Amino acid sequence: MAAEALQEGIAAGRLSPGQYAENFADLHAPLTQHEALVEADRCYFCFDAPCMNACPTSIDIPLFIREIDTGNPLGAAETIFEQNILGGMCARVCPTEQLCEEACVRMEAEGKPVKIGQLQRFATDVAMREGAQFFTRAAPTGKRVAVVGAGPAGLACAHRLAVHGHDVVIYDGRPKAGGLNEYGIAAYKTVDGFAKAEVDYVTAIGGITIETGKLLGEHFSLADLERDFDAVFLGIGLGGVNALRADGETTDGVANAVDFIAELRQSDDLSKLPVGRRVVVIGGGMTAIDAAVQSKLLGADEVTMAYRRGKAQMSASEYEQDLAASKGVTIRHWMAPTRVLSENGKVSGIELERTALVDGALRGTGEKTIIACDQVFKAIGQTLASDGKASSSPAARSRSTPRAGLRCEKSGPAATARRAATISP
Repeated sequence: MAAEALQEGIAAGRLSPGQYAENFADLHAPLTQHEALVEADRCYFCFDAPCMNACPTSIDIPLFIREIDTGNPLGAAETIFEQNILGGMCARVCPTEQLCEEACVRMEAEGKPVKIGQLQRFATDVAMREGAQFFTRAAPTGKRVAVVGAGPAGLACAHRLAVHGHDVVIYDGRPKAGGLNEYGIAAYKTVDGFAKAEVDYVTAIGGITIETGKLLGEHFSLADLERDFDAVFLGIGLGGVNALRADGETTDGVANAVDFIAELRQSDDLSKLPVGRRVVVIGGGMTAIDAAVQSKLLGADEVTMAYRRGKAQMSASEYEQDLAASKGVTIRHWMAPTRVLSENGKVSGIELERTALVDGALRGTGEKTIIACDQVFKAIGQTLASDGKASSSPAARSRSTPRAGLRCEKSGPAATARRAATISP
């Protein structure tokens, strides 16, 4: 154990180098070819597959699993990428336990679904490792499209536009492309620089240029884009973070969970990343889970999540909640923050009020408790920033400019890509 392990306050180097490597290893080891074949053989290949109906991107799950089962992982990858060009990352981070795997008939019959997510990762990894490309560009149309935001929506949109022969320029405010995938996902879910590898794979089709460090409203305006391009797609993300609305939330030691996760993802040396000995994370979603678990993995002695409603109302999946508990995170329900305590200008604790539903509305009961801590992370949702810097946000929210004639929807990268390729004359 490192000497700093039990140091009070926010400190770096709480673990040994070996512990950091072990803690942030791949959460789910990839399936070997033999394991993939065995798992694929468990699929019933249902005609009216409930798993496919549960997939937000409508991937033909029985088909791609059958292709794996018959020794054709590249065919499986093509089936996946036809619906979702970001299928590799989705295989790693999609809450399959709430979607396709929950709907799997083997889950209902045996309580053990086919490992759809891991099979999807197996197929897409094979394709990316071999550099297999399943799409070719159509003849150049002479049309140019600006995409603001190099996150999942922007990348998917750009790829489909490129397939149709349009030239695309993607602008993003951050130093790297990838958005949520690069900056907003727990490090143990996407190891070995996969987010960058996926960006390279998507843009390998050609016709896509990415310009980083360019912010809408600072380096260019929407009017500039409408003047210079035939169409404009905005996938600018949710750059703002909701406030706690608790006294003392600007105290040194209170931070946004998304910023913490982004800093961790970009760190070359985790031993230099400081974390509190006692950490409290406010929120009940996936971001809160990621911040809490990674605080523990960085060496925090005590990590507590506080959520204002009950377990059933948490937006984090039950699997993610169980994962946090298995890593030593304590989750406290029906608790809302009222005040951040401080000593010498730094966080020393947080006051929480117990909540309850009264006539269907959430109310404070007046009963309060204090948790001693030296770091507080806010993970209570994000909002559209209005300062011109939203294009660098890791989250994905998209729309199109009506005059430009670019059609799209807000229903995720796959649907966005399918519908974004039509430019009116």
